[in-house]
Amino acid sequence: MDKISDSVEKSLYRQTLVPMLSLFTSLGTLICCALPALLVALGMGAVLAGLVSAAPWLVWLSDHKVAVFTVAGVLLAASVAMQWRARYLPCPAGPLKAKACARLRFFSVAVTAFSVLVYAVGFFFAFLAAELLF
Repeated sequence: MDKISDSVEKSLYRQTLVPMLSLFTSLGTLICCALPALLVALGMGAVLAGLVSAAPWLVWLSDHKVAVFTVAGVLLAASVAMQWRARYLPCPAGPLKAKACARLRFFSVAVTAFSVLVYAVGFFFAFLAAELLF
């Protein structure tokens, strides 16, 4: 019985870790590409210049946007695959642990869905918006 409990806890840990990593990398894609495009589109070039001078690492992220999007895409794919694979895993039998397990699964799915949305917005602004809008 102990091995099953350990397996479920490890699975729940993975269900939380990978979606959170995918969320942070997706936010990185949003910061590197969507935010500068939005600021320029709204006529806030001076704000963008101030932001780049305050956080010069944004230029590095923009220069390496293909690598940033590749890493984020791989983490998102891993997160979605783990969510899909774990959709029918059993939760612990105890009522408190079962409730926590159900909440954690919902939270993991919500974080993954939000990460996919953020990634899609960043991808649009990084690779498609210039050709479609300008």
